[in-house]
Amino acid sequence: MDAQGEAPPKFVADGNVGRLARRLRMLGFDALFAHPIADDELVAIAAREGRVLLTRDTYILHRRVVFDGEVRALLITKDDVREQLRQVIRALGLQPPFAVFSRCLECNEPLAPATREEVASEVPPYVLRTQPSFTRCPRCRRVYWAGTHRERMLREVEGLA
Repeated sequence: MDAQGEAPPKFVADGNVGRLARRLRMLGFDALFAHPIADDELVAIAAREGRVLLTRDTYILHRRVVFDGEVRALLITKDDVREQLRQVIRALGLQPPFAVFSRCLECNEPLAPATREEVASEVPPYVLRTQPSFTRCPRCRRVYWAGTHRERMLREVEGLA
């Protein structure tokens, strides 16, 4: 829930904005991405699950369910993923604080805390010694920690709102 008590938007991303879906996941948003996927299925998912459809395909906007407002769609106009993310944040009025690094970047599942013992055989020894906490994706089992990549990713999204 955000400051106004509203649930954050959920997204479904067309194949032409897959990198944007990963950035939205990084900020903690539920962002589905399956490629390849037919436009009909993409629109059906958005309608069925109340997701905002993100696309660079102008033809999708001409579908009756989109044109009539039954499915909310946002035409992404920029090439640069940082600018795409900025467009989504501004168009939907999304405000920090975001739930950064709370979803798996690969499969979109919410992450769960993991103990050192649980991840000891899956992370480099240096990481195990130096990192105080870990999270894990319950679906794909990927392990996450606050390394230098996290700082780089946070710098990439600061100042977007």
